Amino acid sequence: MSRDPAEVLKDALALPVEARAALIGPLLDSLDTEVDEYAEEAWRQEIYRRLQEIDSGATKLVQWDEARRRLLAPR
Repeated sequence: MSRDPAEVLKDALALPVEARAALIGPLLDSLDTEVDEYAEEAWRQEIYRRLQEIDSGATKLVQWDEARRRLLAPR
């Protein structure tokens, strides 16, 4: 018999932080049924491109407090 998802979530949220964190990866992996064989290489290239922008000064970095403020600001 299957348990109600709300009950499972309630039980999971009652776990310690470390146990909840350990559940995240396997749960996300279970949703990824199609594997893009080129995704890892694409991410590597994107990370390299972003690092080059940072190193060259083309991208302006901001502190987390400022980024968070911008993200949470009403639009």
